[in-house]
Parts: sequence; structure tokens; C-alpha cells
Amino acid sequence: MPEPRMDDDDDLAGRLVRWQRSHGRHALPWQNTRDPYRVWLSEIMLQQTQVATVLGYYERFLARFPDVRALAAAPLDDVLALWSGLGYYSRARNLHRCAQQVVERHGGDFPRSAAALAELPGIGRSTAAAISSFCFGERVAILDGNVRRVLSRVLAFEGDLAQAAQERALWDLATGLLPQDPADMPAYTQGLMDLGATLCMPRRADCLLCPWQAPCRARALGRELDFPVRTRKLRRGRRESWCLWLRTPQAVWLQQRPDTGVWAGLWTPPMFDDAAALDAAVARLGSGGAQALPSFVHVLTHLDWTLHPRRVELGGALLACEPGQDPPAAPLPELAPGRWWRHDELDAVGLPAPLRRLLQPAAPAGPLSR
Repeated sequence: MPEPRMDDDDDLAGRLVRWQRSHGRHALPWQNTRDPYRVWLSEIMLQQTQVATVLGYYERFLARFPDVRALAAAPLDDVLALWSGLGYYSRARNLHRCAQQVVERHGGDFPRSAAALAELPGIGRSTAAAISSFCFGERVAILDGNVRRVLSRVLAFEGDLAQAAQERALWDLATGLLPQDPADMPAYTQGLMDLGATLCMPRRADCLLCPWQAPCRARALGRELDFPVRTRKLRRGRRESWCLWLRTPQAVWLQQRPDTGVWAGLWTPPMFDDAAALDAAVARLGSGGAQALPSFVHVLTHLDWTLHPRRVELGGALLACEPGQDPPAAPLPELAPGRWWRHDELDAVGLPAPLRRLLQPAAPAGPLSR
């Protein structure tokens, strides 16, 4: 593979470091810190999520969990509730597990090397490198989706990144481009992220503003948008579920999903694989039938999930219990395990975002009463 052209006194790393310090992003709330907790939290939130979306979640997370010990000590339900709407909920579960391991195995201090960081739950090679580069100045390469695109273009890397061998080859090239001075690592790493987020975009390349326009081989070839090369496409699946929204004037019945699979560990109304099973449950409730609400499609990375909500209004007598007693049981055995949640408690429940939007708008607030 031909190497990119660069002058001895002005290599790729130097160009990028100078550009980032003058023109890169510097005002994001997780920048200008070497606190690995804050950097780690931002890196996990930014996976598969836009900066504009993350900003509010990041501030709320820090307000609730100001350090890794606070996060480790929190119930998982609290973490999932605060994560609700960010999607990719395995990130939140791994975040919680990782915090616990940092406290239990490392005394509350994050490891200082990328290799050790990558042994923690939810921290992959690139995320570990970002943390160690920003916080500890380690000379180690990152290679997330944006950086793959940037480096593939500047190097005109023809390898198919769907193949593990080609991915490893790009990792090696990325390592070879690192600045020699560890003090330059934070600016270099941030510069790669800034290029991928602001100039070297998936469907647009603003080459005239790019510090790498001169040595960029893709630009020299007029093929900026041909890279990166990836032939294997993700196969999308389809699923349908019928959602039973049981509510009273004070509360809604929710079940916690299993620890694996889509929406693992979150709370949802009872879900059925077909309309007949839901209708049979409704008939046994003796409630007079279910109201069909508009169906909608929830789009996941690998799946288009069509949800058909059905709402059933129940009397408040089902919720009667004395203070200190166990919560009322499920209205039907097949709906257990689960519990009644008051409408004014739903903000603190780990609900998937589309179901939170479904349940809340018409829900009256008020205390749980007999």
C-alpha cells in the first residue's frame, strides 16, 4: 500500500495536534479534565449516540452519581431509569458493573493503562485507549467508527474492514501515526474525534478545512467517499409484539425484562407474541375489553420491532393495601413477576423510551390509594 506523503518536519500527527489546539472542540463538558471517571462516562455515552443527545444525560448522571463509588453503590434500576432514552441499554448495565469492579478490584481508582482498562466490563480497545490517552498520556491508538473513516481516507486504506485481518492492519497503521511526545496525545486523540465528527463525515468531506487535506490520499485520488471499505452488511430482523397496558387511576402494571436480550433489565408492560394470547388474558380480567391504540415501529440497530399497544382500565380496588404490607399481587398469575407503579413514580423507572412516551402523557398523577 502506498504511504501518504508527509514532510519530515510536519507529519500527520503534528498537523493534527496544531489544528486541534487552534480549531478543534474545547468546550464540551467532559473536556479539559483528566478525571478518568468523567472521561469514561462520556466515552460510553457517546457510543452510537450524538453529542447533542448526550449533553443533558451526562450532566444529570454526574449530578446523581458524582464519582465511581456513588455509581457502584446505586441500584441498577436507578442507573437504568437515568439512562432511559439513550438506548443501547447494555451500555448502562456494563457501566454499573464496571463501576463496581473499579471499586472492588482497584480501590475506586481506574487502571492507568489501556490494556488494564480493556479488561473491565463494557470497555473495548478503542474506549480504553481514549481514556488512557486523555487521562494518562499513554501512546495508544483509538479506532472507533469515526476514526476508522478518517484514517481509511487519509491512507486510502483499501482493506475490507469487515475482515478481522484488515481491521488489525488498520490498527497497526493507526499506532504508527501516533505522536512521539506523550504530551501531545490528548490533543491528537481529540483531533481525530473532531475530524470525524465535524469535517470528515460519512456522506460529506469538508476537505478545504481539514488539516490533512495535503497528505490525504483519498482526496488526491478524488475518492474521499469511497472509504472505509466494508462489504458485509448488517442483516436486519423484524419482530411483532402486543403490549398490555394495565392501568388504574393511580398506577400501571409493569414487568421487568430478563437480564439478556433487547431491553434487558428494563420495565415494560406485559408483552405477548400474538394478539390471541393478549386477548385471552384480557378476557380473564373481566374488564370489558381492551382499547386498541395506534401501532408503531421501534427501530433498533439490528431490528425493526412493531409494537401493538392495548390499554385496559381497571378499578383502584386492585391496589388496596395497608402501609407496610407487600405490594398488591398481579391481577393474573401469568402477568407475574411484576408490580404496580404509581404514575408519579414512572420518572424513576427504567422504561424504554418509546414505552415511556406511551405511558406517560395521559397518566393522572396522585397518591396510591385504597
